[in-house]
Amino acid sequence: MPEKIKRLALIGIGLIGSSIARGACEYGLAEEIVVQTRRPETLEAAERLGLGDRYTLSAAEAAEGADLVIASVPVGAYGAVAEEIGPVLKPGAIVSDVGSVKAAVIRQVTPFLPEHAHFVPAHPVAGTEYSGPEAGFADLFRSRWCILTPPEGTDAAALASVRAFWEGLGSNVETMTPEHHDMVLAITSHVPHLIAYNIVGTAADLEAVTESEVMKFAAGGFRDFTRIAASDPTMWRDVFLNNKEAVLEMLGRFNEDLSALQRAIRWGDGDALFELFNRTRAIRRGIIAAGQETAEPDFGRAAAAKTV
Repeated sequence: MPEKIKRLALIGIGLIGSSIARGACEYGLAEEIVVQTRRPETLEAAERLGLGDRYTLSAAEAAEGADLVIASVPVGAYGAVAEEIGPVLKPGAIVSDVGSVKAAVIRQVTPFLPEHAHFVPAHPVAGTEYSGPEAGFADLFRSRWCILTPPEGTDAAALASVRAFWEGLGSNVETMTPEHHDMVLAITSHVPHLIAYNIVGTAADLEAVTESEVMKFAAGGFRDFTRIAASDPTMWRDVFLNNKEAVLEMLGRFNEDLSALQRAIRWGDGDALFELFNRTRAIRRGIIAAGQETAEPDFGRAAAAKTV
């Protein structure tokens, strides 16, 4: 059991922030939880759900006196949050985030934090297509990875505290450089989301032509794409704008592989197709073996039921 945090401030209380709040409460990770969000109706929902001990619309008010501040906001908003909370952070305060882009967030946040505070960037690789405080649940991070990307010179005790916190929520914790994280996530998360948005957009354009048959006869593969493409648009807009170099690099590689696949189909190269499909099937089995997915098909329905 990690040492209990005296005061935990959560800046942003959507799916991730509310799941942190629920987990911290259920597993006894914090003595006091302060919840902040910009919208009064969202704050009212958080209070109705009992996600914290105190509630405020001011990020500075939430962060004042906090031992650990975790911001769960769109990637493009971290600089503004850091600028607001920087002047009120107490000596030894730890600031962290949950953004799926790290190098850009570090560039945004670092200039606004005082020398007496510590910044430990984090990325819990977990989520659903749902958003808002109602969508969170305590076990969202259990057996999922949380990646820490400490900048050079990060305080060792602060890093250990953030690691212990995420382990307390049930996460497996890995540490890597911000740049390496951004390249890995570009291919494992960012580009797949971009492809999903594009395929579903193409299907929407075809809908009128096919007289609703696209939606009516949607198979499992298309349903999976629509689940991914239902993710928060503000969050993903900021992800692509703030990780453009890595995403464009991965898109270039993807386009090269897609061209090779196109040639195989055009020339009837069944061996090449079989070899690719067999290799990708093995990757799916590897993900299941690593405990990051189950083999049972649910077409998203099990996850949806859990978050309602």
